[in-house]
Amino acid sequence: MITKGWELCPESPLSSHTGAGGACWTRQQLEGAMSAARWPYEGCFCSADPGQVSPLFCWSEWSPQLPLPYSAALLISRLFAMRVAVLLLLGLALLEAEGRCFFNRTQEYCLCYRLSQDNAGSIIQCLAASVVEFQGGELEKYVDFPVRDLDPSTIDMLGTLEIKKIIFGDLLVPEVLLARVLRFFSYTRVQEMAFESCSFLGRSSWREMAGQNLPILSLHFHNVTSAPLTGREQDFSELGSWLGTLQELSVTSSHVTSLPCGIGRVFRALRSLDMAQNSLGDGSLMPAFCEGAFPQLQVLSLQENNLTSYHGVCRSVQLLHELQHLDLSQNKLVASPSSSCQWPASLRIFNLSNTGLDELLTPLPPGLEVLDLSSNRLRAVDISLHSLKALLLSRNLLLAAPPIRDYPALRSLHLDDNLIAEWPWDEVKLLENLQEVSAAGNPYNCTCAGAGALQALAATGCLRQGWPQHYACHSPPRYQGTLVRDVPASVLQCNRAAVLAPVCTALGLLCVAGAGWLVMARRRRVAGPRAAQPQGLHGQELGEKAGRSPMCS
Repeated sequence: MITKGWELCPESPLSSHTGAGGACWTRQQLEGAMSAARWPYEGCFCSADPGQVSPLFCWSEWSPQLPLPYSAALLISRLFAMRVAVLLLLGLALLEAEGRCFFNRTQEYCLCYRLSQDNAGSIIQCLAASVVEFQGGELEKYVDFPVRDLDPSTIDMLGTLEIKKIIFGDLLVPEVLLARVLRFFSYTRVQEMAFESCSFLGRSSWREMAGQNLPILSLHFHNVTSAPLTGREQDFSELGSWLGTLQELSVTSSHVTSLPCGIGRVFRALRSLDMAQNSLGDGSLMPAFCEGAFPQLQVLSLQENNLTSYHGVCRSVQLLHELQHLDLSQNKLVASPSSSCQWPASLRIFNLSNTGLDELLTPLPPGLEVLDLSSNRLRAVDISLHSLKALLLSRNLLLAAPPIRDYPALRSLHLDDNLIAEWPWDEVKLLENLQEVSAAGNPYNCTCAGAGALQALAATGCLRQGWPQHYACHSPPRYQGTLVRDVPASVLQCNRAAVLAPVCTALGLLCVAGAGWLVMARRRRVAGPRAAQPQGLHGQELGEKAGRSPMCS
């Protein structure tokens, strides 16, 4: 009797056609497997690339029931596992609208947007991707969706997927649904997860995640909204097994106003914390970085928050003994000269750009290697840092470059858009030891010191960014607007000492050599007559000859 069943279409690399030796299965075989995987569609779907393990399945009529080949069974199992993974990883991110997935093979990147139950088959293309991004969806209607435990074969298949990073964008996510499906990530190899422009709805218990370990090491939230973090220490504690291994966390542009102490203590292995573009104030930092919070933190960004106290921030981060990189840029900091504070001695990179500072207060960590003070109101920089390798001072009010002798390890110096008019020749000679100097946009006085020194510095290859087009003369009037490069300034005119010194030295050496030659010549002239004297010459006659010699004084 002829019955209906599923078959691999002839285009599939695993089957030639239905019939003897073909890969055909009974309706019960495939429908049972699809039901277990909750496959949502009927009919056919096709991979964009027949070379991928994404064959075309269609209904067909056939008569003999054939055994399921191992390779095809493995393929179907893999596809079903992928579907289960998608439902779990997406949190059922489906829309009642047209959409599909697109796979970029070169970048191993798959973008899925506005998926519906009718077109979810296109997600099969994402099997070979390492990064998958899902855009668009409201998940409230799936809150009651039953999330069942997975069987061992499905768990094994999830572990074979190559996806390393998942991005969720523009989603409404009920927290209760997220809490129920997040534990299934423990069966995958996903290491990085990002939520962008998402809204987390409600509040859920995270008891199901207690003791659960996840492979995710990097977690990012950008422009998200959720319930306030205050009072949620217990929720984070239940996530402690996973969050205790997290290494990188960023919560940016998300209106965060506080970070409770208990939450920070959960992140025992965190190396990098990015809280940029939030609403953290001075009073919220001390509790956030309390004793025991973020004990391994090395990189901290507090860029563009509501911080105002320079010394208040300093006191707040004193307990971060492993901190190496601190970014306080784009906060309006006020520093009181009467108060002092010691920044963590471990600090190596310090970003204080665009913080409104009009003076730099000391002490600074002695081991600093990069100091960014650009876009402030500094008129002078009088510090000595022997380990400093890069000093960024662009867009300030400096009238002169800082003394280079105070930075023996310096390799990069940025002084763009200040008020520097001239460069002393002795400073230019020191700058030649640097790898990079940038000083464009200054009102240069194109005299010998202004133009000649810069031209000499450019000849060494140190001036890179902006030379020559952004180095123009401001004075004298006859050169105003002229590029410094085009100002006639010979070395003899601008630095006569530098030219005359080696000339005088050479002349002196010639004089010494000439005097020596004359002495030797005269000695030979005297020695000649001596050799001609008879051996019986008396001592008195020798004395008379010696007395007439010019070598005597």
